[in-house]
Amino acid sequence: MEYVILAVVIAVVAVGAIAGFVVTGRRRKQLPPKTETPAVGAPTAPARPTAPEKAAEEGAAPPTAEAAPTEAAPTEAAPAEAAEAPAAEAPAAGDAAVVEEPLVEEAEAAPAIEVPEPTAGRLVRLRSRLSRSQTTLGKGLLTLLSRDRLDEDTWEEIEDTLLTADLGVAATQELVDNLRTRVKVLGTRTPDELRALLRDELLGLIGPDSDRTVHSVKHEEGPAVVLVVGVNGVGKTTTTGKLARVLVADGRRVVLGAADTFRAAAADQLQTWGERVGAHTVRGPEGGDPASIAFDAVKEGIAEGVDTVLIDTAGRLHTKTGLMDELGKVKRVVEKHGPVDEVLLVLDATTGQNGLVQARVFAEVVDITGIVLTKLDGTAKGGIVVSVQRELGVPVKLVGLGEGADDLAPFEPAAFVDALIGD
Repeated sequence: MEYVILAVVIAVVAVGAIAGFVVTGRRRKQLPPKTETPAVGAPTAPARPTAPEKAAEEGAAPPTAEAAPTEAAPTEAAPAEAAEAPAAEAPAAGDAAVVEEPLVEEAEAAPAIEVPEPTAGRLVRLRSRLSRSQTTLGKGLLTLLSRDRLDEDTWEEIEDTLLTADLGVAATQELVDNLRTRVKVLGTRTPDELRALLRDELLGLIGPDSDRTVHSVKHEEGPAVVLVVGVNGVGKTTTTGKLARVLVADGRRVVLGAADTFRAAAADQLQTWGERVGAHTVRGPEGGDPASIAFDAVKEGIAEGVDTVLIDTAGRLHTKTGLMDELGKVKRVVEKHGPVDEVLLVLDATTGQNGLVQARVFAEVVDITGIVLTKLDGTAKGGIVVSVQRELGVPVKLVGLGEGADDLAPFEPAAFVDALIGD
C-alpha cells in the first residue's frame, strides 16, 4: 500500500513539472522582444529572458544572483557612457588641430611673385621655334635661287613658295621683281651673296623697327591704356596675361581690366596671370557691362598711379555687328578718362588670309595701332607678317612663339628674317 501511494505522488509531481514546462514555453513564444528600458518598478527578472539559454548554448554557467544586479541595470550604465563620450572624441579634436596647422602656415606665406624673363633678345632666344616658316619661306627660297639656271619655271616656283607662305599677291610680285633685277646685276651667286640679297629684300618688305614698341608709359592724363581685341579663340586673355609679364619685365607697374564678362572663367584666368607678377585685376560680375569694368579699371589705375592699364575684351565674330558696336562703346567709355594709347589686335597666324578679313573689320570699328601674331611657331605661313602690315598699315608689335609664360616676344624684323633664312 505504501508503494502505491509513493508511485501516485511521483506521478503527480512529474505531471506537474511537465505542465509547468509547457506553460512556460508557451508564454515565451507569446512574449514580444523587449526593446525599451523597463519602466520604474517593473520586475527586473524577465529583463533578460534568454540569458539562461544563451549561457547554456555557450557552455558557460548561468549568472549567479550576485552578478545579476550588474547586468540588470542598463539605465545606470548609460550616464557613465555619456560622460565618457567627450573623452573618446578627444583624439579626433587633436587630429583636426593637426590638419589646420599647415592651412594656417599656407595662409601666412604669401605666394611668391615671379620675375619674368627680360624682353630684350627674346625673339633671338625663340628663333628655333620658327622652323616651319623657316623651311618654307627662307630655306625654300634659298634652294630655288641657288640653282645654276634661273628659268621661268624656277621663278614661278619662287612665286608659289611666297604665296604659300601667305606673303600676299602684291608683296610676292614686288619681291620677285626685285630679286630678278638683283640676280642679273649680281651675276655669279655664292650662297652668302644670295642670303644677303634675300635678307635685304625681306627686310624691305617687313619694314623698319620704328614704332614697334607698345606704348605703355604713364603720361599727364594718367596711365597708358591698352585695349586687347580679337575674334574668339585666338588667345586674347592669355596674350593679355603674357603682355603683363612683358611690361613688368620692362619695369612697368600694371593694372589688369577683365572686361571679358561673357566667357566663363575669363576673369579668373586673367586674375591668375596678374597674381603671378603682382598686378591687380579689376573685375565685375559675369555677364556684366564690359564698358563699365574697363572704365573702373582705368579709374583704379589712376588711383594707384600705375604705368599701364591692360584691358582684356571679349572675343567677338567680325560678322556680328552688335558685338562690334559694343567694342566701340568700350573704347568711347574708356576715353572719358583720357586717350587710349594702344589697340592691339590679336591674330592667329595659322589662319593666314582669313585673319586679314577679320583685321579689316576690327580696323573699321576701332583704330588698330598694332598686331599681335600668336602661334607663329606652328605655321609655315610666316609671310603673314608682311601681308597683315600691308593690309592694315600698322606694324606687328608682338609675336607668340610657344605656350610658355615668357614665349611672347617683341617683334624684331632683323631677328625674324635671320631666323627665316639662317645666318
